[in-house]
Amino acid sequence: MKRQFATVDVFTDRPFGGNPLAVLLDAQGLSTERMQAIAAEFNYAETTFVLPPQDPANTAQVRIFTPKAEMPFAGHPNVGTAFVLAHARGETGDRLVFEEKAGLVHMDLIREGGVVVATRLAAPQRLAFGEEIAVETVAAACGLKPGDIKVDVHRPTVASCGAGLLFAELPSRAVLASAAPRAEIFARELPRERIVGIHLYVQAGDGAIDVHTRMFAPEHGIPEDPATGAANVALIGVLAHHRPERDLTLAKTIGQGFDMGRPSVLQASAEKENGEVVATYIGGRCVPMMRGALEIPEGP
Repeated sequence: MKRQFATVDVFTDRPFGGNPLAVLLDAQGLSTERMQAIAAEFNYAETTFVLPPQDPANTAQVRIFTPKAEMPFAGHPNVGTAFVLAHARGETGDRLVFEEKAGLVHMDLIREGGVVVATRLAAPQRLAFGEEIAVETVAAACGLKPGDIKVDVHRPTVASCGAGLLFAELPSRAVLASAAPRAEIFARELPRERIVGIHLYVQAGDGAIDVHTRMFAPEHGIPEDPATGAANVALIGVLAHHRPERDLTLAKTIGQGFDMGRPSVLQASAEKENGEVVATYIGGRCVPMMRGALEIPEGP
């Protein structure tokens, strides 16, 4: 049984940058267990599986797997899947709608010269905050000292626009570059059912990039992720939330993956009304890389 797939580098304008993604174009009839095995075989941060929509008004049902677990929502898989489907299906409209476990994900297609070169998603859920985590725990999990974690704006806290991540601000690019995940502390202190990973950020202000980030999720089989849409779409909401303006449109260019040789550039924005973050968006360019067929044994 052959199943067609495509891979794409997401949040980059050049090959071998950004975050790789594998997209199985027809996953109908595959069991959850088979999808998980295929995701482990690709061993990318995420692999997506495209299924017919449950509601014909939508484009597709999309399931997202890391090498170890299924995700209710993730950013770079949506951006990359929309790009792949736009090219594979010759989409002529400007919007796709994906059915996912976190809800409906609306994708805008961005064209240059009539060709789709980038996509942008609207987060399926409004920004929501969860628990705070001790500075000492976060620092230890990331190979840092407690004094390396900034707490003047917010303490390390869980936030989500569909997938819960732990956010901590650092004081400089040098401290960010020095971070290194310690898997044993993640396993012992940070339950993966509630916290996908730790997203560290520094408001760099170094020209083209406004914010530099790194994301560690060893419990999901991702020691470090080159570009994390779900984290950064929540991060822009966190930044807007802590701004003093009650009404605000905040846009930032976010850089990730620079410290691991996979530079990624993400365009993030948030809308705040009457003191509440009401919408967040993340998008970027994509580059096609591979097409082929998986040889899958018969059965689910």
